[in-house]
Amino acid sequence: MKQRNIFGFSSALFAVFLFIAIPIAGAQTETPAAPAAPAASLANPTIQIDKTEIDNGGVITVTGTAPAGLPVYLEVWASEKTVRTNRFDNKKDPKTGQIPYIFYLTYDMPAYYKIFVPTDMKGALDEIKAKGKAWKYSEALKALGADVVYTVPGKMKIDRYKATIMASIIGSRGDLLEPMDPEENRQRSMQLVQVRFKSVDKLLGADVDVKPDGTYTAQVKIRSGLAPGKYEIVAFAVDKKEGGKPIVLKSDSVTFENKISFPVMYLSTAGTSLNIIWPFLLALVVSIFGVLMGAGGGFILNPLLVTIFPLPHTVVAGTVMPTVLFAQGSGIYNYSKIKFINWKLGAGIGSAMLVGGFIGPKLTELITLDQFKFVFGWILLVLAALMFWQTTPGYLAKNKKEQAILKEFKKRAEESAKAKG
Repeated sequence: MKQRNIFGFSSALFAVFLFIAIPIAGAQTETPAAPAAPAASLANPTIQIDKTEIDNGGVITVTGTAPAGLPVYLEVWASEKTVRTNRFDNKKDPKTGQIPYIFYLTYDMPAYYKIFVPTDMKGALDEIKAKGKAWKYSEALKALGADVVYTVPGKMKIDRYKATIMASIIGSRGDLLEPMDPEENRQRSMQLVQVRFKSVDKLLGADVDVKPDGTYTAQVKIRSGLAPGKYEIVAFAVDKKEGGKPIVLKSDSVTFENKISFPVMYLSTAGTSLNIIWPFLLALVVSIFGVLMGAGGGFILNPLLVTIFPLPHTVVAGTVMPTVLFAQGSGIYNYSKIKFINWKLGAGIGSAMLVGGFIGPKLTELITLDQFKFVFGWILLVLAALMFWQTTPGYLAKNKKEQAILKEFKKRAEESAKAKG
């Protein structure tokens, strides 16, 4: 009896031991899933470049590492040179139905700015290019997931003015408005960036080759004719959380310098570099024919500079004005020697041009390059058609006065030639 009790007690004790030990043993043999590392613990990307100097453009090879599986973006900008950029908002607001007439102006625009996205986004980038002039920079950044790495231009100071036509006529931009909040300033900066650089290819490129292990390589091409000085590159890795705000991991910046030498010169108002020999030769030819037609040649030089060289139309219009004075000065001197100048008529026309000189520059700020080309093109076509018509035999035959002027011109030219001989 005593043995049976001992055996029963032992059996009960063994059962209790199994009841306790089995879950413990199971817990020891079962491998629990490791908790996901919080995004904040992800390492920031690293970045290196293969050279620190280029000569009027070149290719910088960028390499580095980022957390595996995350897309990598590069933000590249000219950190020393900035350029003036403006935009006139004269389109009807679809929400209010009103035209804002707001003039936006900044002097802090980087002379160069571009975001490079992963190569697997090339298809999406091609779709943006296919939109032509209808593309929008803000929408493009969002479509490529690059809006979260757009940082440098978003911080630039932007002034805005309530513009009116009368204010422009009297030489004013209008009333200066209150500063914008950071988010609106960022949105307006995107519009100014598109106005400044215009082309998709100048602002976006799918050149970052990201490997599965997180290493990446990119060929950053800096085209010739850009601003000299220091440029910076920063790498971003973006952890896109569904339903949450993306977490952006940022590398340190690396710096390289773009150098130029004569005859390439930097034009600070245009934010670009130019081989000065070609505009010199172009202006030489234009001035010869311009003075021959009784002008300084600005109406010819202006569209040629806008078309051939990467210069803003506002800068071209302002630059041509003083340069024409050189041709006009020498032309006035030589025309006065052969007595072809009617000073009374010249003074009357000059007073009207003096007034127009106050209005024109301000109106130039309010139009786009496309509008400038359209208006200028039609003016030149009308003038060309008018001048061609006045040289036809039928016109000359009916206009005896015109013939008399041509004869007098020929006579005075012959007398001038004899006097010099």
